[in-house]
Amino acid sequence: MKMIEQPSLKPNNPRADIIRVFGNSVEFDKPLAPFTSYKTGGAAQYFIQAKTVEDILRAVTGANKLGIPLFFIGGGSNLLVSDNGFNGLVVKVDVRGMKVVDKTVIECGAGEDLMKLVEFAAEHGLTGIEFAAGIWGTVGGAVYGNAGAYGGEIGKVIESVTVVSPNGELKSVNQEYCRFGYRDSYLKTSGDIIISVRIKLLSGNKKEIKKRVEEILADRAGKHPEAMTAGCVFKNIPDPKEQYGKLPAGRLLEQVGAKGLSVGGARVFDRHANIIINTGNATSRDISALIELLKKKVRDKFDIELEEEIIRVGNF
Repeated sequence: MKMIEQPSLKPNNPRADIIRVFGNSVEFDKPLAPFTSYKTGGAAQYFIQAKTVEDILRAVTGANKLGIPLFFIGGGSNLLVSDNGFNGLVVKVDVRGMKVVDKTVIECGAGEDLMKLVEFAAEHGLTGIEFAAGIWGTVGGAVYGNAGAYGGEIGKVIESVTVVSPNGELKSVNQEYCRFGYRDSYLKTSGDIIISVRIKLLSGNKKEIKKRVEEILADRAGKHPEAMTAGCVFKNIPDPKEQYGKLPAGRLLEQVGAKGLSVGGARVFDRHANIIINTGNATSRDISALIELLKKKVRDKFDIELEEEIIRVGNF
């Protein structure tokens, strides 16, 4: 489970100092629920929408100067924000733009929707990213967590990533630097903020690419809810028998009767045991409690500890 720790702020930074450092674009007590796919959670003490590299550099250097916690969000599709909110600065990465830069290489802003990248590649007859069709969130978030499906992972098609380091240095890093793993990357550890990426694809037949995208979208529609959800909650597990590569977490959850279980307004989706939905009035506390219940059921029956894909933000 990835947890964004919540260090203590220096006592009550005056609003004037915050505005002086971050400018008039900073917002106070900004509700975060609308920026997440669960639609739960409290407010950010300070909030900035960053549309340029300069915005992000200002946020990093300013937060370092003031000594306040800093967290970056993309599409919010893999986040569970505490009902208590986040005591610090939250930056919404909204750096956009896409272009083909070298025949089969697409340069894309981190704030672009991942699905728009899939569609852009298809329109240009570029293949290799169809697997990402229907995955919620932004390109930056997908790279950060090495999003994947249908046998593909975005880390495998990364040529380079432009990032801002925790100390405010703008740099370009290669695929090797990112150390992509299963739903993981070194970027989770390094603290680098993704600005843009270069995706290396292959030339293909436009009609065939679009057909494959449509097939994946249709398959997803039959498995995933049109509801407030973060998709799969838990990572798949390395198979102890090493026969199938990874044991689907959903299969274990089905066997412990997870489908339909609920806590408050949070409920396990009845067609996919590894998906929790907000039925309309769930809190982050409800979702967290249901996650812990599912972990316990799997632990008790199989002696396996499920690992969360979602990132928790704030204090729970």
